[in-house]
Amino acid sequence: MKKVKNEVVAAIIVGSDFLRMSIAQLNPDGTLMILEDTFLPNNIGKDTFATRRISPKTIKETCAGLKGFAKLMKDYHVKIYRAIATSGLHEADNRDYIIEQIRLVAGIEVEIINNVQERFFIYKALRHYLNDFDNIDLTDSLIVNITSGGVEVSMYAIDGLKFTEYLKMGPLRLREILSTLETKTISFPKVMEEYIESKIYLLKPKLKKMPIKQFIGLGGDLTTILEICNLNNQSYLSKETLEQLYMDFREMNTDQMVDKFHISAAKAELLLPAILIFHSFLIRTKAVGIYAPMITSRLGILYGLIDKLYDLPRKTNAENDIISSVWYMAEKYGVDKQHASYVEKMSLSLFDKTWKYHKLGYQEKLYLQVAAILHDSGNYVSLSEHGSHSSNIIRTQSIMGFSDKELELISNIAKYHTTQIPTYADRSYYVLSHHEKILVSKLSAILKIAESMDISHMQKIHDIEVLVSDDTLQLSLLSNKDILLEKWDIMNNAEFFQEVMGIKIKLKG
Repeated sequence: MKKVKNEVVAAIIVGSDFLRMSIAQLNPDGTLMILEDTFLPNNIGKDTFATRRISPKTIKETCAGLKGFAKLMKDYHVKIYRAIATSGLHEADNRDYIIEQIRLVAGIEVEIINNVQERFFIYKALRHYLNDFDNIDLTDSLIVNITSGGVEVSMYAIDGLKFTEYLKMGPLRLREILSTLETKTISFPKVMEEYIESKIYLLKPKLKKMPIKQFIGLGGDLTTILEICNLNNQSYLSKETLEQLYMDFREMNTDQMVDKFHISAAKAELLLPAILIFHSFLIRTKAVGIYAPMITSRLGILYGLIDKLYDLPRKTNAENDIISSVWYMAEKYGVDKQHASYVEKMSLSLFDKTWKYHKLGYQEKLYLQVAAILHDSGNYVSLSEHGSHSSNIIRTQSIMGFSDKELELISNIAKYHTTQIPTYADRSYYVLSHHEKILVSKLSAILKIAESMDISHMQKIHDIEVLVSDDTLQLSLLSNKDILLEKWDIMNNAEFFQEVMGIKIKLKG
């Protein structure tokens, strides 16, 4: 049963350079009110990006900081929270020990997320902000989100999200990677800029191909940029202002930046790479400036908690972004769009009409949809064993909103759309938990039937009707064409469906 009262919750980010927490009151109408924002600096990113391990000193400081957060949550009577860790902890070789120490010392369960999950939170908040406050259309927009460890770049066209890429060149990471070069040259900004250009090399053709008219910048460094430009409480930075800032910073060392702009040395060190990154992308667009909505991944987490607590119709935009980006991947791997679209449609229809026998939810339906779109992507590698190749392709993608484990599940669902069925001899299936094995088997059983309905790739069956009689699922295939081949292939996969779902398939008519 969904909550019907106001709820005070918390969103915690264990970031690469700061621990941050927002405590907010969530309302049943989908709005929220921030009650408290707090942060503490840390050295997680510095440790990880330099040595891939977090030092005992940093671990102790992190646990102490989060223990303080836990006390603050108790003061606000927070019972529901979500705590996530980003790239600094995600990439540390000793991350598991730290998660356990945080649990024992602070009593906070921290979830380590990948870069695309973090990006999903940001875009969830961005979508809400643009729709509710500024009413900005994302068509022909480039979004550049700078975090300490990386840069997330996304491009929107008229039909939705076209691509999203993550580049490991956030300001803190750049400083750690290039630190040994700074004392060896008087043109360190130029060296850093050349390194940035080398990292975005493969994105340049995509940026040139698309007519980018709007640039949206995200990240804490943008707040500092607006402040030193005397644009406090504003959300726009003109191209001319950024160009002047770019020219100034390229000629300064850290001490000169501190003196001129009255900022700390720590901020100055990170501001240089942030400005260079924004400039490198902005000059490749037709945008006349950077729109800077001040949103955070914490805000995305809070809206995610609202979606879970209250029955709200806000999931649509986020889901559309995911599916749009998946179709972009499908096109990249030469997927037959008509066939994949048909299998997608029939898979979702079968999911809904057979819910009584699988009882899976919204998220699992999304797994099925993604697997249906990408199930034939393996043909790009080889027509032989293409199910396994599809699985490998999906496993290595960065699909917005999905964890590494979820991508593993989707890859397995797609793998078994052929005559192959899950067995313990298959390592990728064997390592799944009992619950995950059942989920994969149920969804692949549905995908098999949907694939069989278009075995000819001619989309002959325009709809299906499902009737239940005794222990039999009667499928009525609506078509005005000869569907003998489709019926034959459906029945070839009917036995596996019956094994998994516990009900026999019978074709009516």
